[in-house]
Amino acid sequence: MLVAAPERWDEACFAVPAVRAILASGLSVGVVCREEQQEFWHTLPGLEVVGFSLKTKAKQLAAELGAGWQASLVWEPGRVADAVSLARVPRRLGPDMRKLKKQLTHPLGFSTGPLDHRVRFYLSAVEEMGIHTTKPEFFAPASVGMAPSNRAVLLSPDSDFGPSHEWSLDGWLEIARNLIEKDVRVTVAGIDGGRGLGETLATKLGDDTKFFHATPLVVALPRLAENGLCVAADGSLPHLAAHVGATCVTLFGPNDPAWKRPLGRRHAVVRRHVECAPCLLAKCPLDRRCQNELTVDRVWSAVLEKLS
Repeated sequence: MLVAAPERWDEACFAVPAVRAILASGLSVGVVCREEQQEFWHTLPGLEVVGFSLKTKAKQLAAELGAGWQASLVWEPGRVADAVSLARVPRRLGPDMRKLKKQLTHPLGFSTGPLDHRVRFYLSAVEEMGIHTTKPEFFAPASVGMAPSNRAVLLSPDSDFGPSHEWSLDGWLEIARNLIEKDVRVTVAGIDGGRGLGETLATKLGDDTKFFHATPLVVALPRLAENGLCVAADGSLPHLAAHVGATCVTLFGPNDPAWKRPLGRRHAVVRRHVECAPCLLAKCPLDRRCQNELTVDRVWSAVLEKLS
């Protein structure tokens, strides 16, 4: 079976337990994904990974997939859904949605509730195929050959989801200085798509911390796995850190943690719930109150709990 990887990083992480369940069922499984996701999917043993570039057209991708696949599972409309249809994969499964229906031979009629975590979307599709999804190992962190240190903390103030998902620089400075006072090794990560808070934070902290630019994100997986704790703005990075075994404290603003928190019970979510949340907007049209009203004390309390 050929599985189409979701294009967003958070969605790719949410799809991992479902892909592991398909692997455990005894099927030969491949994942077709963007080139920058290949290393991520290689963290799942036994999975064949087929990468394609942003310039690859659906017809070209169909030719590259070949005729060996007997079934496919796609989650969303787009290039891969078009390619498996053009490749004439005999059994083409996917959610029964209007924009995807033309490419499918076997629409899956499952549904998920509005407050269900997104992982339930992927698990429900696989369960409709008659595959069990409840084994704990399907949700375990992936190994990338690095052991996390309990005295190493990664701070990631930037969010690739937009500026409304980013907390104040002053708040991050206070958290970082509290950690340094506790003789914790602090590393700051910067990512593309944010406001450059990571680099600014590292500059203000000087020799007390190390800085690295996590671009591309997938190449940073070993660096993420070194840290026992990751304190991050809601974005792609905490999901990838959780995937490789870090415990995450994620600062939520306009997003809904019940729906989009990193996978795993060991993680914590910190938020200041306001009347306009969750708006899911990348840019706040009001006064960023969900971020401005989130106090350092609340964040530090969650960090302390995970440190202990």
